[in-house]
Amino acid sequence: MNATELVTAAWSMATHAADVLALIPAAEPEPKGIDTEGVVGFFASKVAPILLAVLGVIFIGRASKGEISKVLTSSAIAIVGLAFIAGAATLFFVGDYLIDLIFE
Repeated sequence: MNATELVTAAWSMATHAADVLALIPAAEPEPKGIDTEGVVGFFASKVAPILLAVLGVIFIGRASKGEISKVLTSSAIAIVGLAFIAGAATLFFVGDYLIDLIFE
C-alpha cells in the first residue's frame, strides 16, 4: 500500500466519521430550574380568585341561614390565613433580596 492509497483511505474514513457526527443531534440546553415567579403569578391570578369566590359563597350561604357567628369566625380565620400567605410572599422577596445582596 503506497502513501496515496493510505491518504485516500484515511480521508474516506475521516469524511465518513464527520458525516456520522453530523447526524447526531445537538444536546438540549440544560433546564435552568423552576420559574418561581411564573408559579406565584399563576396562583395569584388564577387560583386565589377562585378560592376567594368559593369562600364568599360559603359565607353568604351560612349568613343566610343565620349562622353569623360561624361566618365571623370563618372570616377571621380566612383573613389570618391571607395574612400568613402575604407574609410568606414578603419573606420570599426579602430572602431573594438578601441572597442577591450577600452573594454579589
